[in-house]
Amino acid sequence: MESLKGKIVLIAGATGGVGSQVAKQVSASGAVVFLTGQNMAKLEEVASQAGIPQSRCFQMDITNESSVNHTIQQILVQTPVINILINAAGIGVIKTMDVLTSAEFERTLQVNLMGAFYLVKAVLPNMKEQKKGLIINIPGVLGKVPMAGAAAYSASKYGLVGMMQSIREELKRTEIRITNIFLGGIDSAFWDNIDLRVQRDKMIVAEEAAKAIWFLCQQPASGVVSEMVLQPFNHQAI
Repeated sequence: MESLKGKIVLIAGATGGVGSQVAKQVSASGAVVFLTGQNMAKLEEVASQAGIPQSRCFQMDITNESSVNHTIQQILVQTPVINILINAAGIGVIKTMDVLTSAEFERTLQVNLMGAFYLVKAVLPNMKEQKKGLIINIPGVLGKVPMAGAAAYSASKYGLVGMMQSIREELKRTEIRITNIFLGGIDSAFWDNIDLRVQRDKMIVAEEAAKAIWFLCQQPASGVVSEMVLQPFNHQAI
């Protein structure tokens, strides 16, 4: 396993349940961590809890390409490289087609798919210069096995998986690794505004999900974990 000590790690969506836990665990392992999110106050709170200087917190709108590019440029002023990108940003809309609006569908694609595109496109040139790096995305289990009411969410996550698989093919002659972790049933704020009966007490806690991502950040130099699936015992979709 590779050590995280001294590695430059960028976490997008760092104020979420999983993202904030990843920040704490990766920082505790000695990584130099940069955080992005929409809410600066929450970012600074996460940074304080994780022992990360507030100078490494950046307010960023992942749906705005200019905002993403500007943020990455600001980060590269502080560090010459980005070793690991963890994209923990995302939204969930679980609605059947009779009530799902076009605006909700478009917004889901904009955050979960276009946002990931902007982010990877902004970070990739730096990794290509190094010919080394690691990109971790979180498609969620609904990016592998859809369910009723998840047309918008699954469309965005299936698109994310296809996009990253294609980019992986482009990078075969480099040591840039791409990992997709399919998380299912995480007890987080994802479910707060979703009108669906779920047993959150039987879901995976965010801290445990973050440990899986922490583990993936330390992949051995001689190999790559292309995919990982983590889901609750009581609902194994895969």
